[in-house]
Amino acid sequence: MVIAVVLMAAGAVGLSACSSGSTPAAGASSFSPVTGSFSGSPPSALASLASAAQASVSAAAASASAAAASFEASVSAEGSRAAAAARAALASVSGSGNALSDVTLTGIPKTASGGLNAAKVTITNSTASKASYAVKVEFVDASGTTVDTTVVGAENLEPGRQASPIAFSTKDTDATLTPRAVQAQRY
Repeated sequence: MVIAVVLMAAGAVGLSACSSGSTPAAGASSFSPVTGSFSGSPPSALASLASAAQASVSAAAASASAAAASFEASVSAEGSRAAAAARAALASVSGSGNALSDVTLTGIPKTASGGLNAAKVTITNSTASKASYAVKVEFVDASGTTVDTTVVGAENLEPGRQASPIAFSTKDTDATLTPRAVQAQRY
């Protein structure tokens, strides 16, 4: 606001100087504001640049945060959709399915899985064409009792390629549970 007042006053003085036909003497100033009545101080060029940079960084951070949230929602939705497709593929399967030999499990330490029982499910497409897979994993306790069951899958897996979804159990986290693949269906 102060700067705007100063600029308007300078413009008025400049216009009056032009309209009177007189020119100031060399070295003389056409405008000498009385700065005693000004409040605050005009921003320096550096302060203005810093402010612009902060605004730019804030906008970029907000944009990155929105993009991360969108990506997370997309991944979550895709994971839910893939799990639903895998459950649907196993719904009509009797026995162990047609692809149990294409699946191996590797336990994941609780220190690496946030305290949950977990297993890396390695699925290898052993066929000559693209295929999707659904795998049912049970987590059993020391007595052999099934404590939890989950389904993971891989879609459109190219011939000879592998996928490695992670199967988690959220039940009985204090006990060490052993994962085992009980059904695997190629579809």
